[in-house]
Parts: sequence; structure tokens; C-alpha cells
Amino acid sequence: MFKIKRKVEKPKRIVLYNIVEDYSEFDAPGNVTVCAMTEQEDLPAHARILSESYDVPLEAMTTMLTTGGTYVYPHLGGILTRGLFACRIDPEAQGPKQTWTLDLVQFAEAEQVAQSRALPLVEAAWEVFRQTLPNELQTKLQQKNLGLDYRTLDRAVAKGGDVKYVDFRKDWSPHFKRLCIMPDGRLVETGGIQEFAQLHGITVAQAQALLEQGGALEVDGEVLACQIVNGQPAVARFNAKSYAKAKELVSSKGIHLMDALSEVGYADPVMMRGLARKTLRA
Repeated sequence: MFKIKRKVEKPKRIVLYNIVEDYSEFDAPGNVTVCAMTEQEDLPAHARILSESYDVPLEAMTTMLTTGGTYVYPHLGGILTRGLFACRIDPEAQGPKQTWTLDLVQFAEAEQVAQSRALPLVEAAWEVFRQTLPNELQTKLQQKNLGLDYRTLDRAVAKGGDVKYVDFRKDWSPHFKRLCIMPDGRLVETGGIQEFAQLHGITVAQAQALLEQGGALEVDGEVLACQIVNGQPAVARFNAKSYAKAKELVSSKGIHLMDALSEVGYADPVMMRGLARKTLRA
């Protein structure tokens, strides 16, 4: 008797971006990662993922991605503690759709610009946001398709045509991959707090605290170190031997553990190879 195997269709992997440029080491608040897409937008998936990433209601996010506009985060206890999320769509379809966030200070500045120049809030928010970006990126934004040379792009990317949308991201979400340098020099990608926690065998709460506040966390005799650089977490894991060296430096030199770990990391040729690869990929 033959068994009939049922074909199980795997869920299609969502590809949100095929162009990524890292400007996260630029001075805040202009520190962003430019994430763009040349293929046609999957609006439901795009809206769902941004909704999850930025804590914006799905209906509001879908509306913004369809018609443009802004979402002002609600007051907590009568106080506005977050800024706004914005989506700018060129009515003449001459440029890509763009999304970004403003912090509280930028939001206040955008409101002033909107009132003084009688601009829609989304246009004022764009003016405020754009001025904070690196000069190199500002120049690219004035060029078609971010000034990309399609002759040098991967064929799969170039065949999509013009850039359809650009998300200026700053978050750590399940759909946006970041790198961690491991003790053996490997660069391991994780997307989101839960995946990061699972990789390192820690709780989600521990991962959340580490990635938001920075610092060091002991894990099975090793240590996870996270530095917040311009609002972005940079993570490395050190083995027990390197951790012991760092603690010796703390004791002998009276320096902070994070400084000691940095010193040990820079002296480790294996980890430095990983750092070099990260720099080349940025």
C-alpha cells in the first residue's frame, strides 16, 4: 500500500526591501538605514510590517501608505511622549513613496514649520527630517532612484525598475535584520527581539533591556555587550576567555567593563575580521 504524501505549501517569504544603505552611524537624529524596493509594493504586507514595527494601528498605517499623511502617537497620561510617523506620496508619482519617524523635538519643529509656512504637516515633517540627514544622502534624494547606477545593480534588483518606496528605518523589528559579532568572528543576522533572545539563550525581557539601554549581560560564562551608537544597538558576544581578560583590565586599569571589552575585542584578530566584514557590508 502506497502512502500519498500531501504537498505542504510553505508560506511565501515576504521580501520588503532589495536595496539597503546604512547611515546609522551619522549624528542623531539623522541616523537612519535607507531601505528601498524596486519591485511592486505588497501593500498589505508592507502595512502590516510597518504597523508592527512602529506600533501604529494597521488601519492607520494602510491609509497612510495609500494616500500619505501622518500619525501622531497618542498622549500617555496627558503627555505626548512620542513624535509622529509620516508617509509622503508624490501626487505626480515623480518619486518613490517615503516613510519616516520624527522624535518629539522634531515633531514640535515640524508643527512650527507647518504653521509659519502654511504647509501640510507631512510636508513640514519632511522638511524637518530631510535637513537632519547626511549631506551624501540629501544629495542622493534629489536624484532619480537615489542616484543608483543600475548597470552595477544585481540583475534581480534592477529588473524591478524604478524605486517604488523608501523606508527610513531606525527600529529593531522581526522584519529588519541586524548583525551580531560572535566570538568566532561570525556575523549572525537576527531580526527582532525574540529571535535575538533565542539565538543567545536569554529571555525576551533581557534582550529588550540590553538592546534599548546597552551594557553587558552574562550568558553561560560568556558575555553579550551592546553599545548604543547614535541610537542604534551594536552587539558583540565575547567568550569566557575574552570576558576574563576584560575583567582583568577592569581590575588593573580601573576602566569601565564596556571599555575593557572594546579593548579586548580590538586586540582579537578573529573578532576584528568579523568587524571588518560588518564594515564592508554597511
